[in-house]
Amino acid sequence: MSNKTRPKISDRQRRAMLVRRHLLAPSTRATSVEQVAEALVGLHATEPATVFLSVAARMNGATPQTVERALYEERSLVRMLCMRRTVFVVPRELAPVVEAAAARTVAARERAALVKVLDGQLGHDARWLADVESDIEAALAGLGEADATKIADAVPRLKEQITISPGKTYETRPRISNKVLTVMAAEGRLRRGRPQGSWTSAKFRWTLAEPHPQLPSDQARVELATRYLSAFGPVTLDDLKWWTGWNLTQARTALADTEAIAVDLEGTTKTGYILPGDPVLDMTEDDDAGLAVNLLPTLDPTAMGWRERDWYLDPAHTSELFDRNGNICPTVWAGGRIIGGWRQRDDGQIVTELLTAPPERRMRRALTAEADRLSEFLGGVRVRPHVRTPLMDRLNA
Repeated sequence: MSNKTRPKISDRQRRAMLVRRHLLAPSTRATSVEQVAEALVGLHATEPATVFLSVAARMNGATPQTVERALYEERSLVRMLCMRRTVFVVPRELAPVVEAAAARTVAARERAALVKVLDGQLGHDARWLADVESDIEAALAGLGEADATKIADAVPRLKEQITISPGKTYETRPRISNKVLTVMAAEGRLRRGRPQGSWTSAKFRWTLAEPHPQLPSDQARVELATRYLSAFGPVTLDDLKWWTGWNLTQARTALADTEAIAVDLEGTTKTGYILPGDPVLDMTEDDDAGLAVNLLPTLDPTAMGWRERDWYLDPAHTSELFDRNGNICPTVWAGGRIIGGWRQRDDGQIVTELLTAPPERRMRRALTAEADRLSEFLGGVRVRPHVRTPLMDRLNA
């Protein structure tokens, strides 16, 4: 398709589509945790609280117990180390696709790195590691579910220590248990169960994982690219490559096999891509989308969904909201744009700082209502994001 005949999609169309696709307008909110995960392909889970707060922002009647039930009782969601070596929670039926398209490569790298450390520091080879892993599986077959300490009690070789960042002021000497368990989980042999403590805790118990179908990687990449385009389109090739963590050849090949349509995007010379029949071409901004106000958590999948962000984030505000590692803090959204950030203080109060001109009165009322809705979801729980940015520091003062 030549540039002259390509459809052109405006930033306003993209923002209106974002609000609807990502369930950010009150009329589009989900009725189940699974619907939220499906709408976003997966939920960022590096910080455990993000999963819960991403659902709370998009689902009517959500409670922490609702999310826990999906994760740990119904197991309709699967926690995986996958795209960009990031932990996601994905729908169970999508897990085989994500494993073959992204997690398999990540797991191979994690295993190679672990074997190198074990050999260099402790003199153990791959066969030694395989024996330890067999002992872990045997122990969990009897224990059912256990934390790393209990597993190490059953498999004492896990208590050996390695040195992290030797010679640095932040040098540590952890047991090898967590690294071994993490590699096994990356390979789909173990899964994280309920955490110790509240739903905000990152100290998980471990259990044996249920096997799932093994798919060809190239086929899985096409399916994952299709899911991404459906949830985030229009996207650029750079967006797809960044979000998936694929190399350029893998991203180009998968994109071509989706039969995506090239489009022009406002404000950039880069080509955008959408799936055939994408409704964004007919999208117009309406009051429902334009007045949607949201409080999204650290690393929310919407905020982290594209590498090219100028159409929903003023570049002048990037340094206020992102840390040096590219992680975004909790954000305030209005009409599909980031307009500021928020934080929960120690007394439980939700406080915000807006980086753009104050929104109109209706949107200010909606912002207050969202803060109240979030406070109700949190109850007495305090959420303390690990992402530190200038805006977060001010809100914490």
